[in-house]
Amino acid sequence: MADEYGRTRQMWHLLEPLHAVLYYAPEVLAEAGALGYDVSERWPGYFAWRAAPLGAPDAAEVAGAFHSFSPRMVAEHIPAVWDVAAPDRLLEARTRGIGEAYRAVLGSETVSGPALAEAAALARRAAEAADTAGRPLAAANAALPWPEEPHRALWHAATVLREHRGDGHVSALADAGLDPVESLVSFAAIGAAPVEVFSSRGWSDAEWAAARERLAVRGLVGPDGTATEEGRALRARVERRTDELAAAPWRALGESHTDRLAGLLGPLWVEVLASGLLPRENTLGIGKV
Repeated sequence: MADEYGRTRQMWHLLEPLHAVLYYAPEVLAEAGALGYDVSERWPGYFAWRAAPLGAPDAAEVAGAFHSFSPRMVAEHIPAVWDVAAPDRLLEARTRGIGEAYRAVLGSETVSGPALAEAAALARRAAEAADTAGRPLAAANAALPWPEEPHRALWHAATVLREHRGDGHVSALADAGLDPVESLVSFAAIGAAPVEVFSSRGWSDAEWAAARERLAVRGLVGPDGTATEEGRALRARVERRTDELAAAPWRALGESHTDRLAGLLGPLWVEVLASGLLPRENTLGIGKV
């Protein structure tokens, strides 16, 4: 493909919001409440939905796989979420919930239409081409049965592909010598999102300040916490490596089919963003890097 890694990043930008509907849609929230989770905040459901494919992992496993969350925050929810509902029940509920959420956001006509069915088939081909060795979240989701309905299959494909990319991103961060909190501090330092947005990951002010000091010693941030030229270059290398590690599914799908999928996803992406479900600022920095 021309500018292969640019296209890889574009596909992530298109698919990430389609995956993220899970964490904000009222239909999914209702499923969490029906299982017995506290739905006054989104984190109990978030940890339960996202970690369930791993089985019933302990806090250390989840902290390692999710990477950016404070282990202390993870321990507030894991393993307690498994006492509320077993992973198999959670997986059934999230499939039901996302199906209803897509129907509400995209409309019944779109959900049952040929364009979405085609998008689901192409996205599934890309997801099935993803090498999940050494990628725990991607592997766990890829091992689940494929939903029969196209709209649910599209969400499942988006999830496999975003977790495939995320697992690769964790590897790229580790190769760059950035621990979990340093990863966030260095990302905030390039203006990916305001520092306040990253507070959702549970790190204390002292932990954040200590990570900033470690990055300053390495010459990656200046006295005001903004990235130095070297810091920006390091983050650029991390993002480039992440794109490289995420490119194989799109290479396997091929340029013409990837272009076709991008065209089919565009209107769905617009509908999801227009729904107002997703926060304007996010810790992924989509649109900023």
